[in-house]
Amino acid sequence: MKLNCDLGESYGAWSMPMESDIMAQIDQANIACGFHAGDPLVMKQAILLAKQHNVAIGAHPAYPDLQGFGRRSMAIACEELVAMIQYQVVALSGMAGVCSAMVSYVKPHGALYNDMMKNTEVRRTVMRSIAELNARTSRVPLTLMVQATSQNEALLKEAEEWGLPLFFEAFSDRRYTDEGLLQSRTIKGSVLNENEALLQAKQLCSAGTVTTASGKTLQIEADSLCVHGDTKNAVNIARKIRTFL
Repeated sequence: MKLNCDLGESYGAWSMPMESDIMAQIDQANIACGFHAGDPLVMKQAILLAKQHNVAIGAHPAYPDLQGFGRRSMAIACEELVAMIQYQVVALSGMAGVCSAMVSYVKPHGALYNDMMKNTEVRRTVMRSIAELNARTSRVPLTLMVQATSQNEALLKEAEEWGLPLFFEAFSDRRYTDEGLLQSRTIKGSVLNENEALLQAKQLCSAGTVTTASGKTLQIEADSLCVHGDTKNAVNIARKIRTFL
């Protein structure tokens, strides 16, 4: 099991100072591309930090929503969303090239991620956008990171249509619904505290299961475990997860 975190999410005067601490604990850094957070300097600094710690770099594209931190769903036409995702991935990839580094995967952010998991049309649009990028380069194909659910096999079949490899991830710090998706942040208790997150991470790693908000146990087969960079005590959570991993 790998450990990933959403990073590069400072913007202008808004700073997320713990990034240098958490980068040393993770395997994969999902770096914001400017639409929900991040700016050119922040992106470059995050890439260099990931390179320093030998951490895999992932593009973290979002809906164009700086004010809402990309956590508000938007109705965007297919062609426009394809272009938006490609624009963000190419921007981060270009900056990575300047730093002699490489983007190896894509993990959509926030509302775009949730919509991708719930809506087949949005998911196919995301897959198409990355597949088109892969078709126009000779490097190793970008992998798409999606949420691990009971539908992993169906998602793999969808991705095969686009020739797209997948990473499946689970979440240490978010409450799950009985459907295996993430409970809305508007519901109290949806973001787990440090102790809850550590217990959930241990359960996911040792048993491959998660306990939902109603107490139901779900089987989760994941390749990577996420700690959100803006979760309270994220560095402590990541450090303790790294210890038992």
